[in-house]
Amino acid sequence: MSAAARLRRRDEGAEIIVFERSKYVSFANCGLPYYVGGEIEDPAKLLLHTPHTLKAALNLDVRINSEVTAIDPGAHIVQVANTETGEAYTLTYDHLILSPGALASRPPIDGLDSPRVHTLRTVDDALALREASGTRAIVLGAGFIGIEAAEALAARGFETHLLELAEHVLPPLEVEMATLVTQELRGLGVHVHVGVAAQSITRGDDHDSVTLSDGTELDADLIVLSTGVRPDTTFAEVAGIETSRGYILVDEHGRTSADDVYAVGDGTIGRDHDRPVALAGPANRGGRLVADAIADAEHSEQTARPIPSPQGTAIVRIGSLTAAMTGANRQTLDASGIQYFTVHTHANQHAGYFPGAQPVHILMHVGAGGQILGAQAVGADGVDRRIDVIVTAMRAGLKATDLIDLDLAYAPPYGQAKDPVNQTGMVAHNVLIGGLVLTGPDALTEDMPVLDVRTPGEYAAGHMPNSLNIPHTQLRDRLGEVQAWVDESVGDQPFVVMCAAGVRSWIGYRIVRHAGFNVTMLSGGIQTLRAWLGERADAVLVTGEG
Repeated sequence: MSAAARLRRRDEGAEIIVFERSKYVSFANCGLPYYVGGEIEDPAKLLLHTPHTLKAALNLDVRINSEVTAIDPGAHIVQVANTETGEAYTLTYDHLILSPGALASRPPIDGLDSPRVHTLRTVDDALALREASGTRAIVLGAGFIGIEAAEALAARGFETHLLELAEHVLPPLEVEMATLVTQELRGLGVHVHVGVAAQSITRGDDHDSVTLSDGTELDADLIVLSTGVRPDTTFAEVAGIETSRGYILVDEHGRTSADDVYAVGDGTIGRDHDRPVALAGPANRGGRLVADAIADAEHSEQTARPIPSPQGTAIVRIGSLTAAMTGANRQTLDASGIQYFTVHTHANQHAGYFPGAQPVHILMHVGAGGQILGAQAVGADGVDRRIDVIVTAMRAGLKATDLIDLDLAYAPPYGQAKDPVNQTGMVAHNVLIGGLVLTGPDALTEDMPVLDVRTPGEYAAGHMPNSLNIPHTQLRDRLGEVQAWVDESVGDQPFVVMCAAGVRSWIGYRIVRHAGFNVTMLSGGIQTLRAWLGERADAVLVTGEG
């Protein structure tokens, strides 16, 4: 619809026909979970346009219940079937835009055809879930839609179990960020199961029984399948249009391998990158740019702007938290062999003295040359603003150190004089100039020596086993104790300075490094470490005074 609307604005005289297989056109996919949970009460609010409104506003010929069953690219012909009447006909085209999207992935689970199994991709799916009865629900898959569905069902009073095969929920998130999401989900009453999958579904008269890969059996009145998507592009493959792993291959202007055939959206992948991104923003903007490519070619105007490679920016609300991400994560970077380091910060979203201050947990991956490779943020407030600033910086080609200089809006209710984004850039700058060596939570082992510069009370609440506690305010006067500890227990290996969030440990790091010690600093302090350890934290960290 984005492409059709843009084409009309570019060419008032064009004949524009839109085929839609379902009975809905231009509906709010991303709003479906909020209707299931009751936050959106009127289902009509999900329908952004109808064929009638699109005809009136844009003179578009929108034909619902119309499925394109075949394409003949050589003859420029499409074959269409009416899904209600069965009537079939053919039409010719000058230009064809394919936007078939994706279907819910269906893993090989015995019993998946049970009528109690639902997906959440269409308006009809949302209507069915809103009307579903019972008290027990299982959601298969803890991606964005799965998490939103689980929260919605828990809010409606369902005993809700959320299953995820990966080691943590929201697999694109780093584990230390995902732990915060898991804690919030459990606070909402959702039972989270990670590292397991549903093996079979046994249909019963009153309910179904789901057997997990670890042998657990869960009863369910309702099961939501949210294990990912697959491109809905079989018709294009049959027509000889080039695909990769089922995705239609397109160039920078959305052109496929067939003359005058373009494609956009969840069912496509760019020829210059190998990562499909099923997100609303890139799809909508891509539709507009495809329309420009057609209009410019038709009227011999300037070359259209190319469709940029997506950054994969996404955001989700979980209870009182927000989680957002953009760019690459560790898994992607490690697979690519790119050299990088990771910065963790926990600065408040606004001035600490103003009521309601809460941390925005930011993680940023930085290349050896200072490039911002990816970022993630979790917090109760201000997450969207911070991730969008970093997204913009990445698109503009700014380096991590350039974040220091961003003149971001500041007043006590809204931010800090040194915004969390500025502070993240400052930490990255310290690393890049050689003033700071970081140890990530993934690299910290139980036998590594740690200089813990928190207060004795904080230290007693949980610390690494092989650690020495000297508060940062006393460190300059107690360097002799550090030297004795190094001589007796540490030796030539570096020791790690740690505090709660990284602020005091930076001071301590500079003190001991100036004194000549071989030292690194734990990125993000024990806040990051606890989140990285997750449920293992109580087993790894030692309580009591040193």
